Amino acid sequence: MQYLRSIINWLILSILVFSIFVCAQQKDTPEEFKQILPRGGIPGILNPQFVNAAEADIDGDSWVLGVVINNQPRAYSLNLLNSHEVVNDQIGDTAFAAVW
Repeated sequence: MQYLRSIINWLILSILVFSIFVCAQQKDTPEEFKQILPRGGIPGILNPQFVNAAEADIDGDSWVLGVVINNQPRAYSLNLLNSHEVVNDQIGDTAFAAVW
């Protein structure tokens, strides 16, 4: 149960950080900052596809970002999130972003 609380707290913190980042991006970038990638330069995952845990093709010791909403668990591979950084997903009527 503690592990689940940690995951949920991590997810809430990630969403908060992402929200702050989005708000900050709406302003012009100060001259002393150098923008390397254009806004939207790292594509998010908009319609994730899932398999059950037994069919997942990842090592048993791989790290995942997990979320449980309405008793429905989801796991997002951190190896995949390293190149996409955000997954927009929905469980039932609850839309959320998994951010790494």
